[in-house]
Amino acid sequence: MKRYIPNALTLLNLFCGCIAVIFAVNNNFVSAALFVFLGIFFDFFDGFAARKLNVQSELGVQLDSLADMVTSGLVPGIVMYKLLQMVGPSWQETVDAIGYNRTIGFEFEHPEFFFVLPLLGLSITLASAYRLAKFNIDIEQQSYFKGLPTPANALLILSLPLIMEFQNNDVINSIILNKWFLIGLTVFSCWILNSNIKLFALKFKDWSFKNNATRYIFILLCIVFLIVLQFAAIPIIILLYITMSVLDNLTSK
Repeated sequence: MKRYIPNALTLLNLFCGCIAVIFAVNNNFVSAALFVFLGIFFDFFDGFAARKLNVQSELGVQLDSLADMVTSGLVPGIVMYKLLQMVGPSWQETVDAIGYNRTIGFEFEHPEFFFVLPLLGLSITLASAYRLAKFNIDIEQQSYFKGLPTPANALLILSLPLIMEFQNNDVINSIILNKWFLIGLTVFSCWILNSNIKLFALKFKDWSFKNNATRYIFILLCIVFLIVLQFAAIPIIILLYITMSVLDNLTSK
């Protein structure tokens, strides 16, 4: 019976991801983020349960990646698609503009740009799929990650609408709703997901500070940032994670 527990947790992750997709498509980003958080929670504990119960299996590995593809791959892609829609003209505005220019005898050179641009957000989903496929066949990524894990990237993207909703700072909102910022973040997201940068995993072989100094310092700083900055802390925490990993790699060499 115990061998089914980790897979049940993984399926709960997938279930949460499916619900998050529905909310994201309907522009309910807060609820989408809530179910992504729940999905990531189950994603963490399915592996933990498999190790503690000693019931790891190849099926569990594949199922875990399939669930992550929805919760941490599809949902952030949809959210970025929606955000890019917010910073450009709507489909109807584009059609009206094309129609107007035809009436005066002038054709838009590239009218498709206005409604194709949001599709760039879905490149996050494609990059997540590629990363998960690489992870499944890479036997090296046991004690560390190559590139940013998809759950961390999902948190990064989902933090944007949460910051706008709950912190509502005009300066921060203007940055988030800047077309070039969103395009740049999308490109960065796709790159960091599949980069070869080694990032430490939050897996403790023992509880000593000496062997886990980087992990303990990172967790402590995360708590401080979250208390002080709330949702705005999430992008900072992701950058901190990358920076500390790079520094840890340099010092270990």
